[in-house]
Amino acid sequence: MNPDVTNTRIAILGSGFIVNDCHLPAYQKLRLNVVAIASRTKRNAERVAGEHGIETVYESFEMLLADASIEVLDIAVPPQHQADLIREACRRGTVKGILAQKPLALDYAEALSIVEECEKAGIVLAVNQNMRFDPSVAEADRLLKSGRFGDPVFTTIDMRGIPHWQPWQAELQSASLKIMSIHHLDCIRYWHGDPEAIYCSTRPDPRTEFPHQDGICTSVLEYGNGFRAVVIDDVWTGPAQEGCPGDIRIEYRIEGTDGLAIGDIGWCKDPYTSPSSLRHAAKGDEGFTTAQLDGSWFPDAFKGTMLDLLTALQEGKSPMLNGRDNLKTIALVDAAVRSSREQRRVRLDSI
Repeated sequence: MNPDVTNTRIAILGSGFIVNDCHLPAYQKLRLNVVAIASRTKRNAERVAGEHGIETVYESFEMLLADASIEVLDIAVPPQHQADLIREACRRGTVKGILAQKPLALDYAEALSIVEECEKAGIVLAVNQNMRFDPSVAEADRLLKSGRFGDPVFTTIDMRGIPHWQPWQAELQSASLKIMSIHHLDCIRYWHGDPEAIYCSTRPDPRTEFPHQDGICTSVLEYGNGFRAVVIDDVWTGPAQEGCPGDIRIEYRIEGTDGLAIGDIGWCKDPYTSPSSLRHAAKGDEGFTTAQLDGSWFPDAFKGTMLDLLTALQEGKSPMLNGRDNLKTIALVDAAVRSSREQRRVRLDSI
């Protein structure tokens, strides 16, 4: 790997599960140069730093942002607190790149403001839509774009999983659309480009106690060429925590005029590091081919998101997960929220 990539000075803002169990293990596999961390709770930051060999623990986010030697910020805080940190980094103007968590912001208007401020400050912004780097998802994309399946006809992503809710999610009053569905809607964009419209129907999850309307979501994405995609996000998935045998899974299916792919995403299983899988077939095949995949979504996909940013900085280009592209994912989520609330089909160009 290019030394300009591995020597880049990275600092982490946040010290929760996703940092400790996903970001940092992935970066250690790549031997990246994580030099500092800060969190709302210093004691937690010290614990994470000790586990992963990070030399500097700052007393506050503000003290970390004041360190002009930091080149890249990896922000992993609740989304309602992320925008202020990005804006402060832009005001100081010393970092080269920012890897932000998804959702980038809570609505399109705020996301657009963040993207524009980063552009004005000359900071390269990427958003951690890490599902794109799940080994199964990435291989399905390669096969799809190679033409193996012909013209896309119908794609589905079906999640029957029970995520581990974080206390900050109650403030968002969102159980799925801004937390889980955003991954799957972004994945459809990654595979098939941008839809013209979406229809989303939701209902609350009986298990989740905080106020929300989007515990179970069914989204239909419509494309001008006739292609359709359906995303089901079901965080209830039956009374699996209330004494009933469970059936926890995330599956996807890509059907084309010449072939199809059937995939399974491993993260919602026990353990969460379970590998993903993919089998595919096309006209003339005697049977399905099982893809030989390396790694799992958690933590391996997090190598891809940071490398996407670091390589872009080194080569002077835009990362795949750039902020401008992510605005289209935010618009799709906003359209899904509006569709559910108003019980109607929403065109993306109305956002």
